[in-house]
Amino acid sequence: MLEFNNVSITLKKDDRPLIKNFTFTLKDKDKIAIIGEEGNGKSTLLKTVVDIENIKKYVDIEGVISKKGLKIGYLEQSISEDWNNLPVIEFFLKNNPMEEVDFNKYDLISNIYELFSVFKINTKLIEDNHLIKTLSGGEKVKIQLIKIIVEEPDILLLDEPTNDLDIPTLKWLEDFINSSSLPILFISHDETLLENCANGIIHLEQIKKKTECRHTIERIPYKEYVEKRFSMLERQEQIARKQRSDYKKQMEGFRQVYQKVEYQQRTITRADPHGAALLKKKMKSLKSQEKRYEREKQEFMDIPNVEEAINLKNSNINEIPSGKVVLEMFIPILSIDNNNLSRDITLNVYGSEHLVIIGQNGAGKSTLIKKIYENLKNRDDIKVGYMPQNYEDMLDLEKTPIEFLAQDASKDEETLARTYLGSLRFTQEEIITKMKNLSGGQKAKILLMSLVLNKNNVLILDEPTRNLSPLSNPVIRNMLSDFNGCIISVSHDRKYIDEVCDKIYELTKDGLICRDSYYSRI
Repeated sequence: MLEFNNVSITLKKDDRPLIKNFTFTLKDKDKIAIIGEEGNGKSTLLKTVVDIENIKKYVDIEGVISKKGLKIGYLEQSISEDWNNLPVIEFFLKNNPMEEVDFNKYDLISNIYELFSVFKINTKLIEDNHLIKTLSGGEKVKIQLIKIIVEEPDILLLDEPTNDLDIPTLKWLEDFINSSSLPILFISHDETLLENCANGIIHLEQIKKKTECRHTIERIPYKEYVEKRFSMLERQEQIARKQRSDYKKQMEGFRQVYQKVEYQQRTITRADPHGAALLKKKMKSLKSQEKRYEREKQEFMDIPNVEEAINLKNSNINEIPSGKVVLEMFIPILSIDNNNLSRDITLNVYGSEHLVIIGQNGAGKSTLIKKIYENLKNRDDIKVGYMPQNYEDMLDLEKTPIEFLAQDASKDEETLARTYLGSLRFTQEEIITKMKNLSGGQKAKILLMSLVLNKNNVLILDEPTRNLSPLSNPVIRNMLSDFNGCIISVSHDRKYIDEVCDKIYELTKDGLICRDSYYSRI
């Protein structure tokens, strides 16, 4: 069994605690999901198991991690760039890019081909010596999973396995996790996968402006955990606010008595020493009472300080009439790097439609949505905001969040930007830190804020929820669902598709096909 005994992890650069006194055992049949905002130590926790010496370069670790000779299958968030110029077959025949081919691994080839079929990957990726760098994001995740599975590990550690997977493969991954006899510890932002697979939750949080950390371990399904957590937080907030309200009323009455005694002390005559003594005694009693009130105040229940409490409100935008043509586009051939992806693509969008484009990995969805943005961005009759998968395309990483959000803003808008950053749990230090030093999730939130502040009435979104915590995502979905402008998006997030989008198109080799639901692709 994999055991963590009283493990604490602290960042060296700012002495910030990520995890404190963490004790946990991964048991047989466990499917445990680690959740939390980016930067809270989720990936670091997994790396303490597989790569502890390397992460000691940037964190201090205390406590004991026991693996007891376990063979561990570990899926990283992304394949190292060192693999980029190597053919796919070498990825399976080498332990790392710099080593020679391990000929003993040739015995695994038949199993690899079998899993290529299960994953619905074209074996030509192997046979035609495709380079790793030519694969789509989803194909890279799939070959990582195949490499892990054929080596028959004792436990699986999966760091964001759902990133860039298409919906059919997401469903396959759910079936794989549920049917696997191996204990699995995994990180995911995909709420549907969490609901369908996790039988326990490890929740890592940063609280009190990221000066403290806490963790919660519950061996219950994800949906039950969320309901229990929100119920607890709601009750905690009610009690905390009532305590403060009662205290305020109590102190108002106390101050009136205190000020009255103070006034009497100032105005009493020397001819009444007995009265003066009584007042002095009464004042001493009041000061003792005041100290007692202060001690009681220190014991008040905290108002919940949680990262998912996002509060982004839509700005007033110019509404789009229902019959207005937002987009009329025909693309004879959709291609990238001389590779034809699709043909005869027709897409007409009117009014305030919310639509999503789905499709297999490598189908060209991001290429298509970028063309849609290029088509619309210079229009004078609509205001278009764009959120690409690669946030750096729209962010000046040398700027701080407040510089980026308020670069052309009035003083009031700068104040609003600061308010939004605060509501998204950015610390004062992060507000004035260059964006190149922020996490992917923080960059995603900044881009979403810019879309709101700029009052765009057409949003072009490429995987808008992919880097956000599963506990933050419902609030973002609610905001986008209530958005009274037009949304043209790409997503594999099934919750997003169900709750935000009223039209679904699948991108195929023969163009866009309107679907009733994403289930028709499973």
